[in-house]
Amino acid sequence: MNLTQAFKIAVKSIAAKKARSALTMLGVIIGLAAVIILVSYAQGQNQQMRAYYESLGTNTVNVDVWASKDVTKALRDYCLDDLGEYIVGITPNLQMYNQTVVKYGFKTLDSYNTPWEESPQVVMGNQDYALCNNFTIARGRNISQLDIENYGQVCILGSKMASSLFNYVDPLGKDITINGIPFTVIGVFEEKDPQNMSGMDRYILTPYTASRVLNKNMDIKAFVAKAKDSASTNKAVGLIQSYLDSALGQGNGNAYTMNQFQESMEEQDKMQQRFLGGIAAISLAVGGIGIMNIMLVTVTERTREIGIRKAIGAERKSIIAQFLIEACMICGIGGIFGIAAGYIGTLIVGKASFNLILLPSPGITVGAFLISVALGIGFGLYPAIKASGLQPVEALRAE
Repeated sequence: MNLTQAFKIAVKSIAAKKARSALTMLGVIIGLAAVIILVSYAQGQNQQMRAYYESLGTNTVNVDVWASKDVTKALRDYCLDDLGEYIVGITPNLQMYNQTVVKYGFKTLDSYNTPWEESPQVVMGNQDYALCNNFTIARGRNISQLDIENYGQVCILGSKMASSLFNYVDPLGKDITINGIPFTVIGVFEEKDPQNMSGMDRYILTPYTASRVLNKNMDIKAFVAKAKDSASTNKAVGLIQSYLDSALGQGNGNAYTMNQFQESMEEQDKMQQRFLGGIAAISLAVGGIGIMNIMLVTVTERTREIGIRKAIGAERKSIIAQFLIEACMICGIGGIFGIAAGYIGTLIVGKASFNLILLPSPGITVGAFLISVALGIGFGLYPAIKASGLQPVEALRAE
């Protein structure tokens, strides 16, 4: 018997028992769809987290200071003068954590009572804030050194904050109040977080010297520096840490890069993918057991046919090939439907969980199909060997 004949017999056998074949395929379909959806979900989380870190800006060094000493000017001078070959900018990174009420005309946004997607977040920095935090000015101008020195009450709005407060009105030159204190809008940032995951488009940036009226002159404990490239970032972290230890004493300051957290998160995501894939693989194993069970039933039903074929000279390998091909066809067809179900499920999960058009990677798709075929071989092998080992005389006696 050649392969063409074996395929024809397999197709006839599957078609003759449509309901049974469909139920057998269902285990493979559910198992493969579960693998694809769960692994794609983990990849979607990784993709969203990566986008979040990228939105924060690449090649940045975060600096935290716990000493009571004000190091704002000294740290800036050190980074821009002594580390000028590595650092291109540094800014204080102050945030206003108490209740924030922003008003323009009849529009009021309250950080305690406004829905999260429109809740205002006041941040404070210098002229390097946009550079260090990966913001781009869409309209207007940036904060200047004069704004810092003159305690200027000016601000730059994130894209979401500009649309929430002003709708279609041009905000440039307009005055808003933050907790009753007037600030003039001098610029608007480009949108950088369309999914509103981090809330950075809801920022209102003011000069850090405005802390005296907005933040009760809170001490500056956090800074962000921008390095020229990734190599400079790694070099700058060590040098800034050495400076902090020297100027403030051991344990009073810390310099680190978000790349460290990103790498750690990506490793955790890979572990999560393997874990979720392992859970889904259990359902595949159940589907494989169903394949073996049905193939054993098929061998029992076709015992007499096997006996006739062996009596007229059929070799064991042709019997094994026939049943393996049938098992692989059942799994292969189930695999195709499972992949289709996985794609549909991934699209639904991506939209519901991340508001993204999420699709399984080609590697997952190809791997899923190969797994389905491997299931047919792995779980169909024992029934095929059992069928090929039947003695012709005993097989012919079977009813």
